[in-house]
Amino acid sequence: MKKAFLLALAATTLAAPAFANHHGPNKADHEKMHKAHQERLAKILADPARANDAKRDQYRHPAETFEFFRLHPDHVIGEYAPGGEWVSRLLGRYVDENGKYTGLYFGTKTHFSDQQKQGIAAAITKFPSDVAAVSGRPATDFNAFSLSEIPESAKGSFDRILVMRMMHNLINWNIADAEIKAMRDLLKPDGLLGIEQHRAKADAPYSYTNGSKGYMREADIINFMEIHGFELVAKSEVNANPKDSANWPDGVWTLPPALRLKDVDRAKYEAIGETDRMTLLFKKRD
Repeated sequence: MKKAFLLALAATTLAAPAFANHHGPNKADHEKMHKAHQERLAKILADPARANDAKRDQYRHPAETFEFFRLHPDHVIGEYAPGGEWVSRLLGRYVDENGKYTGLYFGTKTHFSDQQKQGIAAAITKFPSDVAAVSGRPATDFNAFSLSEIPESAKGSFDRILVMRMMHNLINWNIADAEIKAMRDLLKPDGLLGIEQHRAKADAPYSYTNGSKGYMREADIINFMEIHGFELVAKSEVNANPKDSANWPDGVWTLPPALRLKDVDRAKYEAIGETDRMTLLFKKRD
């Protein structure tokens, strides 16, 4: 696993040393903390309790992706629209006693029905206990809130925010402007925002990249983030999948894990695997 980790890491395009904006300039300290980070994550990924989740690691490359996003266990980390599933179960184990993992839920002032708002409120309430059940830590170690109800004390306190395969929904629902602005307000001055997103071909038409199919053009996401006060730090091909033609009539849900067509050409789609994805890292622009 360590060899595979290092080989995959070499393929990423980091623009600066990992954790450079969080820890001091001492090289020995960097290396020590970097090693501790790798060892902690490797232990979590090898946990037998992750047997079902581990089947997806081959498509989602958690070690390399966390490395690229420059995560550290003592960071204050927010996950946008957590499903309480694959990513949440990792982050709940990953942050240490000095860090904090917070679920950042949809702002509910627009778009959502009363029933949906009730569901979001229920998910916010359940989030700490759900993550605690996975991590074996007390629920008080975790937090959650809606982006329309941000505690004043939370502003400017986050080291990292992750938006995992959700930008298409934000664009399609026409809430991206408000949600990204709220996340920007949460980040520290040196905080970073990581995006993993299903990737359309660069010349895909707007009708296929408006969010309804789940695929977005990389250039569009970068431009959107720059308009909203962010600067691209780096991008990585660690979650690329050249087998994905990214032009399915049923969009991203044609491929695993959704397999919307059920048994129709199932073996074909399983052989392709999960979608081709961009992996981008942004910082707040002054």
